[in-house]
Amino acid sequence: MLLTCPHCRFSRQVDAATLPPRVNKATCPRCRQSFALPRPDPAEALVAEAPPETGQADRTGAARRLPKAGFWIRLVAALLDGFAILFLQGLLGGLLLLVGVLNGTADEGLGLLVQLFTYLLGCVYYVFFTGYCGQTPGKMAVRIKVIRCDGAPLSYPRAALREIPAKFISGLIFGIGYLMIAFDEQKQGLHDRMVDTYVIKL
Repeated sequence: MLLTCPHCRFSRQVDAATLPPRVNKATCPRCRQSFALPRPDPAEALVAEAPPETGQADRTGAARRLPKAGFWIRLVAALLDGFAILFLQGLLGGLLLLVGVLNGTADEGLGLLVQLFTYLLGCVYYVFFTGYCGQTPGKMAVRIKVIRCDGAPLSYPRAALREIPAKFISGLIFGIGYLMIAFDEQKQGLHDRMVDTYVIKL
């Protein structure tokens, strides 16, 4: 990876594997100023650093060795996302309801429309963020990320499959698909297994 001093723009190529895991700052050898040490995304590094001749089996094996996020940290991320979605649903759903009341359409149909809107808002929230960067705001807060089992980023179709039907199936039978995360060797829930994803630590 290329480290560049933000003060004097001095640059030096450094092997990311040699960086101490708990060091967060570097000192420029030219101007002696300190700056924050960037940490590469392990999933992006896995794809970017793989030589062209690297086979899918090799990338898949490398992805299996990345540190995985366990049940409790994923639960914290889910709770944070739940609070964010409730806020958005309350705010935007309330505005939609208010507009309907002001227009004189406060009937049963308006209530169903608001319910449908808030449900779709939750779906769009998860699919957009997961498909865009593999991280919902809750996952960003606890520094975990969804990747494919070959180390590649997710696509929007795969994110939609994971976040809607696959998670619905995981929630059936007392949420046993989610409880699998606590006991699976690779910390995969049933929905992860269905769409070939891992949730890794950053």
